[in-house]
Amino acid sequence: MATKPSVLVVEDEPSIAELIAVNLRHSGFEVTVVHECVAAQHLIDTALPDLLLLDWMLPGQSGESLTRRLRANDRTRDLPIVLLTARGDEADKVAGLNAGADDYVTKPFSTQELIARLRAVLRRRMPAPSSPTLQVGALSIDVGAHQAIHAGIPLKLGPTEFKLLTYFMQHVGRVHSRAHLLDAVWGNQVAIEERTVDVHIKRLREGLGEGSHLLETVRGAGYRLIISD
Repeated sequence: MATKPSVLVVEDEPSIAELIAVNLRHSGFEVTVVHECVAAQHLIDTALPDLLLLDWMLPGQSGESLTRRLRANDRTRDLPIVLLTARGDEADKVAGLNAGADDYVTKPFSTQELIARLRAVLRRRMPAPSSPTLQVGALSIDVGAHQAIHAGIPLKLGPTEFKLLTYFMQHVGRVHSRAHLLDAVWGNQVAIEERTVDVHIKRLREGLGEGSHLLETVRGAGYRLIISD
């Protein structure tokens, strides 16, 4: 029997936490619930969950602050994080993604949508069935080992950024619209705003370092990966 994916839920409202836990367990997840960031950090230091579902507004330390701390640590840099927020404003959503979250769910939420989003994030984290090595100029990736290198320097990329880079390297020179990238990388099972693509493209460029020029913005069309001279 396959191991159940483990989800650490950090939510300070007991009724919402219980609703999430019951539905996730019913859908085949292993769930642990805590109500503030200190307890969450202690559990994460002990054993990494498969995914962190984190409320934005928490007593003491905010979910956004914990996300930034986890992304700054090599051990937790690739931990999938979904923010749960009552804030529907686009600026707040972008702030959560810029902090390092893989996705967000806005309260009030549909439990079916929540579960679909968590599964989508976990799918993006899963290794590819095959383990090819792709090479584009000085840029190379080993899909199976989840390693990317540019000019001999290992790159630090999150799971979504790595999947984006893999897709670009499989289609060098081709321009991809935001809508196309959402379908190809995120999957079309879950509705995600196109602005999400821009945030992850920005993070991918930062991760590419001196190779950031390889990822071009084509005005009015989308993005493409070019071959370095």
